Formats: sequence, C-alpha cells, structure tokens
Amino acid sequence: MAVAGVACHGVVKDYGSGDNRLRVLHGIDIDVRCGEMTLLVGPSGCGKTTLISIIAGLFTPTAGSMTLFGTPQSGLRGDRLVDFRAKNVGFVFQQYNLLPSLSAVENVSIPLLVVGWRRPAALQRAAAVLREVGLGDRLHSPPTKLSGGQQQRVAIARALVHEPRLLVCDEPTAALDAQSGQIVMGLLKQVAVKSNRAVIVVTHDSRVFQFGDRVLEMADGRIVHDSVTPRGSQEMVGSGNSAS
Repeated sequence: MAVAGVACHGVVKDYGSGDNRLRVLHGIDIDVRCGEMTLLVGPSGCGKTTLISIIAGLFTPTAGSMTLFGTPQSGLRGDRLVDFRAKNVGFVFQQYNLLPSLSAVENVSIPLLVVGWRRPAALQRAAAVLREVGLGDRLHSPPTKLSGGQQQRVAIARALVHEPRLLVCDEPTAALDAQSGQIVMGLLKQVAVKSNRAVIVVTHDSRVFQFGDRVLEMADGRIVHDSVTPRGSQEMVGSGNSAS
C-alpha cells in the first residue's frame, strides 16, 4: 500500500471572527499517498483552493492537524517551516506565472537561485529538468515563443527543480486544449509514479479524470466522496456535477 505523504486530520479553516466568521473547511480528513496522483474535484467555492493552500503551506488551518512525510506541521515555526516547505513542496499554478523577460531555463532556475545555488549550477539543473519534461529544444525560448502546453511544462519543471516530495497543482489544464491537457496530465502522472512523489491536482476537467489513482470530491467545505477507481470516480463526479 502506498505511504501517505500528506495526512490531514480534522482540518478547519475560518475567515473573519465573531459574527463575521465564515467557515470554509469543516473538519477535513484526507491523506495524499506517495506514488499516486490524487484528484480534488468539486464546484467553485467548495474549499478546494483553500485546502491545497493549507497543504502547500500558503495558509495555516484554524484547527486540526497536518503532517507532511511524518513531520507534524504544528511543530514548525518561522524559518523552520519556510525551509521545510521549500525543500518538500512544489506548487503549479493555473496561470503559468513565468517571467516574460527570462528564457525557459532561466525561469526554471529561479527557485534554486533563491536558496543560494550558484547560477551555472542552477542553470545546469534547470536544463536537465526541462529535458525530462520534453523541452530540451526550448531551453532558451522566452515564454512568448512557447505554446500554452509548453509554458505549463516549464511551470511544472520549475516546481520540480528542487526535487520536492509533494507536488500541488491548481487547475493545471484549465487554460489548455484537450491534447495539451492530456500531455500535461500524463507528465504529472509520470512524476508521481516514477519518482514516488505525492501529487495532488485540483481540476474541473473531466477529460483528465482517467489519470487519477484516486478522486476526492468536495462540497461545502467537506469531503463528500473518496473513490480509488478511475472509472468509479468519473461516474461519481459526473453525477455530482449534473446535480450542482
């Protein structure tokens, strides 16, 4: 059985306080396993982005506990927390967020430069990761010369360049055509299985459900269904979407 990279227990998230308090997550219990791709689905406003932001360390929960690879996050503070997340978590955004003035390889090297790598070594590592995602012939191309699918692969390479054990992706195929979306999801699946990473993907795109090892459906800040079979998950999500 796959080992849990992420374990959330009773995770609650509130915004505001007193009479203005809004609870957006209600006691979330999930695990995200290494070597698998977990899809997180549900209608807009159900809490998906808040949940993955907590998992990625962008937000802190109001209550509950979370461990990443056996390390309780409640015990990490300040620089220790930042350092732990920087080493262990990669994040792929819906928008590619590439710097237009930099080449693909320069964009991918940024996370390494931030943590103190020397530029030649950072560029060498970035080039190697771009080759792994099939962009070895686009190392020196600026984002404006790349297709949407290629830009998303650059963004994935940037998230992987520091070899995180957890990859969190927020709607990575939303801006892509069907073919590009299939390529990106196939790449993310390979990342999970080949490197035994935990990969969690938020998606509304039913075309890519086939890539998931597991599908978690959210509604109103709760996990309402957990399916471990791709066929069953497609049927579950399809019926859920038709009712919403």
